[in-house]
Amino acid sequence: MNHLTRIAAIALALAAAAAHAALPPPTPAQQEAAAAKKAAADAQAAKDKALLTASMDAITARWRSRASAQGWKVHAPVAIAAAAPAQAAAPAGQPEGKLTPAGAAAPIKSEKLGTAPPSADVKAHPTRAEPAGTPPTVQKGTPKVNNR
Repeated sequence: MNHLTRIAAIALALAAAAAHAALPPPTPAQQEAAAAKKAAADAQAAKDKALLTASMDAITARWRSRASAQGWKVHAPVAIAAAAPAQAAAPAGQPEGKLTPAGAAAPIKSEKLGTAPPSADVKAHPTRAEPAGTPPTVQKGTPKVNNR
């Protein structure tokens, strides 16, 4: 029975691959419809982003006015620059995928290489072994409680 299942699965996979390969390329009308759909989705996303920004600004303004009225220290709002479009061609944000001179000149700091101090969560020393005969700190099972 197991062999029949495997054979059936392989046959279905081959049939799906053949059906996928046999699909015709999209027609110009289909490409145009997809482009229109993408443009509409982009426009809706821009509209949603503008609405979200306006909502966040209104909430921030209301909070700042209430906070100053209640005696809280309020700092001036920080201006945020518009996000620059990301360049997907360059990995790790390096131009053309190459290390900049400033990046190449920067010292390498690594805990693994020993050129950086260890993190605060690193153990100072190995865990000490308990002497033989010490009872376990974790009690297994449910403790018996005599409630009356």
